[in-house]
Amino acid sequence: MLQTTTEIMTDSALPLARQWALVTGSTRGIGRAIALELAAAGANVIVHGRDAQAAEEVCTLIRQQQREAISIVTDIGSAVARQKLIEHAWNDHAIDVWINNAGVDVLTGNAANWSFDKKLDALWQVDVQGTIDLSRAVGQRMRERGRGVVLNIGWDQAEIGMAGDSGEMFAATKGAVMAFTRSLAKSLAPEVRVNGIAPGWIRTAWGEEASDNWQQHAINDSLLKRWGEPEDVARAAAFLASPVAAFITGQIIHVNGGRA
Repeated sequence: MLQTTTEIMTDSALPLARQWALVTGSTRGIGRAIALELAAAGANVIVHGRDAQAAEEVCTLIRQQQREAISIVTDIGSAVARQKLIEHAWNDHAIDVWINNAGVDVLTGNAANWSFDKKLDALWQVDVQGTIDLSRAVGQRMRERGRGVVLNIGWDQAEIGMAGDSGEMFAATKGAVMAFTRSLAKSLAPEVRVNGIAPGWIRTAWGEEASDNWQQHAINDSLLKRWGEPEDVARAAAFLASPVAAFITGQIIHVNGGRA
């Protein structure tokens, strides 16, 4: 359906109008919410994930907002796959906003029964090495072009610690991502802005299945006394990606309802 002049003018005024964004791991949870929020802000979006059907479902929702959307299905657990993702995405569109959201779910499904070492290795390969490789390669291309935004996803408790196996492995991996993000911002400045988001208790797949004890723990940890939703993180991501945040780089923004 053709857009009216009023609709076109409205779209052109959106903060991310005519920009291209790629969100890794955007077929579900936080990544899906970010992809949809960026589209609402005017961006065309490349949806990435490992499930072709889920990726196309997100693309359909984005197209319903009168944005362009394409999907790239690949596992970024290897250097070869990461390079192919960059080449595929960049050859089709010069990416304005790149968001590294993909991470290994070691809390639900079969992975929940893996050993500590196996979980840590998987997290390191995807969450840490994947973020580093993709950020450096994309960031350099953006710098040569003269503009761009990179956004990485950390974890709020990585900076204060949490007891237990999960706390230890997530603190190590997400803490590394946040430290890297601050350093990359210095490497790519002033052409490219690099920031991070450190979510708190966000109701994703694990949160929906968590025990009553963990449900209450998540609520008590927040000054706002509720779980965060993926959309809470998505709104912060869209803000950081937009020109409204033009003087913000090298920062880690906590989206956790305020830690109690």
